[in-house]
Amino acid sequence: MGTTGDYRPLSYREPGTGEYWGFDLDVAAEIAKAMNATIFYVPTSWPTLSADVQNPELFDFAIGGITITDTRRETMDMSEGYLANGKTILCRKDDVGKYTCQEDLNQPEVRVMVNPGGLNEKFARENLPSCTLIVYERNEEIPDQVAQGNADVMITEITEAPWYVQNDSRLAAPLLDTPFTHGEIGVLMRKGQTDLLNIVNTTIRAMKSDGSLKVLHDKYGLVYAY
Repeated sequence: MGTTGDYRPLSYREPGTGEYWGFDLDVAAEIAKAMNATIFYVPTSWPTLSADVQNPELFDFAIGGITITDTRRETMDMSEGYLANGKTILCRKDDVGKYTCQEDLNQPEVRVMVNPGGLNEKFARENLPSCTLIVYERNEEIPDQVAQGNADVMITEITEAPWYVQNDSRLAAPLLDTPFTHGEIGVLMRKGQTDLLNIVNTTIRAMKSDGSLKVLHDKYGLVYAY
């Protein structure tokens, strides 16, 4: 299983121990159980994700906050969605009143920080052309960069923002209830893996049906939309 390990609370690798944890990894564990298989985690990154997925020698599928998009489906397969998401922001709590809509971000004096190569950077470049864009290599460090004043805003997802707000009193997510986009997160894999795709989708449907997916949403404080 390929995962970036930089996306709390969906997929995170503890730097000290190397241990992985997260909502998506719990979903992956259920998929592995359905396959009677053992999971081996393989590090990947947002800039290399698509290339890595299509390399059969690296891993069988990728999971961990991966948004379902038509562009990805053109060259790869994606499962059904198991988590609703959408673009929003993190900012310092003292600055909540400054950001009431997307246009408030699209100003030269607003320093917007994103991780490289993913949909956060794509969103910022397409929708915030007038902001001061800062591309920062380590996604998991960006909230602290904002909290310290090295950036004003982080472009993130409604899945990620609440975790940081709950765990860092310096931060806020003022637009959490009005995300800029709406989508779903799913499992990404190479085209042609029909049997694997069927197992993944069957597992996701079963988790929705038996309530176990709702239990995981509650465990991580995520919005349940199914």
